Amino acid sequence: MNTIARPFVILLVEDEKTDAYLVKWAMGENRISVDLRQVFNGHEALAFLRQFAPHFMDAPRPDLILLDLNMPHMGGLECLAAIKQEPSLCDIPVVMLSTSHAKGDAAASLALGAADYFTKPMDIHQLAETIRVLGERWITHGAVTTPHIDEKNT
Repeated sequence: MNTIARPFVILLVEDEKTDAYLVKWAMGENRISVDLRQVFNGHEALAFLRQFAPHFMDAPRPDLILLDLNMPHMGGLECLAAIKQEPSLCDIPVVMLSTSHAKGDAAASLALGAADYFTKPMDIHQLAETIRVLGERWITHGAVTTPHIDEKNT
């Protein structure tokens, strides 16, 4: 019996369309081939993850969540806490991808259960490098077992 492997699914939770476009671009530049889905805030992320109708009833379960910190309606930390408190979702690795360089934001994210924290650089070439490292750490070689803060960008 032949089986077809399903693609690696990433849920990108990002309210800024330009930032989302640049993340997608950087994945393409690094030849990271995934099924990338996007929602725009924490409420939409939870609806996607819970497969709420009508928009998300057929949503795939992501293998990884890339979560922005500062978003309207429900921010990243609140969304992260909700994901990690829900038994059916808490095992999905959540990587914070934020413009915040504040060590307190990284520490709070990791304390709430984030698996990793990356700072989005403003330079497009640095962003491509950040996404390359993220891809190697979380997609190419699988998840690391301990939380990590990207020290180079914090």
